[in-house]
Amino acid sequence: MPDRFREACGVFGILGSTEAPNLTYLGLYALQHRGQESAGIVASDGETLHLEKAMGLVADVFSETRLKRLKGSLAIGHVRYSTTGSSQLKNAQPILATCRHGTVALAHNGNLINAQDLRSGLEANGSIFNSSTDSEVIVHLIARSKSDDLVEATAEALSRVSGAYSLVIMSERELLGIRDPHGFRPLSLGRLGDAWVLASESCAFDLIDATFVRDLEPGEFLHITPNSLKSYFPLPPARSAQCIFEYIYFSRPDSILFGKSVAGVRKALGRQLAEEAPVEADLVIPVPDSGVPAALGYSDRSGIPFDHGLIRNHYVGRTFIEPKQNIRHFGVKIKLNPVREILEGKRVVVVDDSIVRGTTSRKIVSMVRSAGAREVHMRISSPPTVSPCYYGIDTPTRKELIASSHSVDEICTYIRADSLGYLSRAGMLKAVGKDTDFCHACFSMEYPVSFPMKDAAQLPLFDV
Repeated sequence: MPDRFREACGVFGILGSTEAPNLTYLGLYALQHRGQESAGIVASDGETLHLEKAMGLVADVFSETRLKRLKGSLAIGHVRYSTTGSSQLKNAQPILATCRHGTVALAHNGNLINAQDLRSGLEANGSIFNSSTDSEVIVHLIARSKSDDLVEATAEALSRVSGAYSLVIMSERELLGIRDPHGFRPLSLGRLGDAWVLASESCAFDLIDATFVRDLEPGEFLHITPNSLKSYFPLPPARSAQCIFEYIYFSRPDSILFGKSVAGVRKALGRQLAEEAPVEADLVIPVPDSGVPAALGYSDRSGIPFDHGLIRNHYVGRTFIEPKQNIRHFGVKIKLNPVREILEGKRVVVVDDSIVRGTTSRKIVSMVRSAGAREVHMRISSPPTVSPCYYGIDTPTRKELIASSHSVDEICTYIRADSLGYLSRAGMLKAVGKDTDFCHACFSMEYPVSFPMKDAAQLPLFDV
């Protein structure tokens, strides 16, 4: 498994544009960073829902021929990285099903922590599942509702689930956007002429020239039809627990998230890090790309010059060919390469967003040192990651997270840096601007939604 957290999924929806399928394609293109395993779009011509999905990147999945098969003024889309359910076509989304409400399609970002219990009960009552994803549980619960109203049926279904979900759901002529009552995962509303748009991040609006309107509130249901947009809060309120790691790493820096600029927050994290973990040095460099804003903030507050000492190859997919001869740090070098002219003879501060297992950080420190750096000081713009996430992010088990069992000094020794400094949890919350409203369980082990231990063994990568 890669020594990096894997992104959550991305969802998109639009109602009211004759170009809905093409705009959904572009929206997913902008959200590609949130999932690279599969992509799918469902479009409605007002009478019938049409689905196209496949494994792979958005640009590879949707050929011109495939897009021409999608027609209508209403569409939803999904890009996926699996957190539950294996990486197979049967688990690609959106999910399409026919029930008493007509044909319904659903795209989900998040993770349900009681999905296994719900699934077992549904199967015992005759439900037949076509995938191994937790998202399909929601579809079955909607289908079993006796209500003829899609909003009511969905609210009834979601009253039984626990965990994280940002959803876009559509029937032949209506679109729903929903965030769970804790608001773990993001979902935003935009406007494009007469059309309403929903997306996991506002950067998807920018690409299609839509205007960002606002974030959906935790627990909010937006019901959109050709003639109306209505907001409901049908579920009991809960403590806000928006994922702080969206700011630190997952979201694109050009997005507006939870009411703030992601780039602005990351710079603030870097400035706070410079206050908490100063060091005498000649140069600040980021681990690209997510470390760039934090490194700029660190440079700004410390007064140490910033430069790009590591260059990322942006055209790397998965490589299945490795040379027979031994190339040191091949897995990292294929993505990153140090610039000797910038690094040679310098005392270098390397800024990254997190350390997971520590193996990648160790290789980066070695690369920078081998390029001639005199000293290498690693600085991390988040606290030590000590626990897994169960709300939609793929993280290793606790025993695989180096910070769960090693001190900062021990990690520093392992990665072979001259010094190592993390941002404190208090400093992180100060930089974000709030000390409440966020889930930081991966740093604190304080889980906003508890789960029965009998269910925990079914959760992805749970360490029991």
